[in-house]
Amino acid sequence: MALLTTDMKRVVEEQRLGFFATVCPDGTPNVSPKGTIAVWDDDHLVFANIRSPGTMANLRTNPNVEVNVVDPVVRKGYRFKGVATVFESGPVYDQVIAFYEARGTPTEIIREVVLIQVQTAQPVTSPAYDLGLSEDEVRALWLQRMGLVRVVKEK
Repeated sequence: MALLTTDMKRVVEEQRLGFFATVCPDGTPNVSPKGTIAVWDDDHLVFANIRSPGTMANLRTNPNVEVNVVDPVVRKGYRFKGVATVFESGPVYDQVIAFYEARGTPTEIIREVVLIQVQTAQPVTSPAYDLGLSEDEVRALWLQRMGLVRVVKEK
């Protein structure tokens, strides 16, 4: 049975930005945004390393990773925990490079690709929903805060 649901895939593909948590050799956390996050299949996420030497070093030492992908407007998304495998060459690397080429990503800047076997996936939601706000209300609130819509007050 597929671990990644249709909605999880939708959020990842729409956002295309994930925040990756890895563990440094001294045990401290490292969080790094990646704009190449994508769905590989029903159980895997993938990203292309362009400029993340710390993340890559951490994954080579400890392949455990958590990825958070959240829609910043509706304040909903998912956290994915799994195990990463780094590829610098070979058939999987070539397949992933072809995938990114098809998406229009300039592949000459890709150093490695990382396939993440997702082990658990959980929703992430804003506490605003705990207050009873609807998704439309949360969207309106954040669009206003972001300066993307103006609220006209009646006199």
